[in-house]
Amino acid sequence: MTAYSDDRFHELGRLLGAYEWTGEVFDDTPEAPGRALQSYMRTVAHTPERAAAAVSEIDDLLEVGLFSDEIADDVDLLPHIEPPRGASVEECLRIVRHHLARFLSAPPAPAAESPPQTEWEWRERFPALAHFFGAYFYQDSLNIEYASHAEAMDDYLAGEPRAEWEETAAELPKFLSLNTSEGDLSDTAAILGLREAPPEGVSLRQWLTDVQGIIGHRLRTHG
Repeated sequence: MTAYSDDRFHELGRLLGAYEWTGEVFDDTPEAPGRALQSYMRTVAHTPERAAAAVSEIDDLLEVGLFSDEIADDVDLLPHIEPPRGASVEECLRIVRHHLARFLSAPPAPAAESPPQTEWEWRERFPALAHFFGAYFYQDSLNIEYASHAEAMDDYLAGEPRAEWEETAAELPKFLSLNTSEGDLSDTAAILGLREAPPEGVSLRQWLTDVQGIIGHRLRTHG
């Protein structure tokens, strides 16, 4: 998905990104949200203002018109999700809006201990970890970019702002607690972009715990 914070339809782009991970089709009905929209609503239960922004942007798009020249460049940035046979994109967006409005009328309590159920949802729940893995421990990064895990870690701490350290440190314990088995932990870390094995002789869980400790120490000593 391509979306930037100053896009006219920034939050709608994030919402439609959920559909990219579940087949790139609208699977909602007037009676019930589909898999992608359920995933989005679970995610924004933590930040319902995002759902309100999506509703506002859908209203804006429908009022101006999907094919209006005024918003053509903004619409081009959105993921292209296919409507079911016989339906239009506008009709699908009205159904999405209907479910989001119902969601906002009585937001459920965030399911803090419930694991995400789609790859999109994992990445939305743990954006700082996705950046940490994807930018510093991608495929062959320890052969091409860094000589060791420690060197990659040093580069992360040198190159990222304190706010990024704080977000990563906050996400790590939640991420570890949601992945109770080593297999689940490995699978979901890969979803977030981890492509390098942990240091030799160290389990993935222990390495991530060590990373959390290193970041915590840096936060305490670099106030």
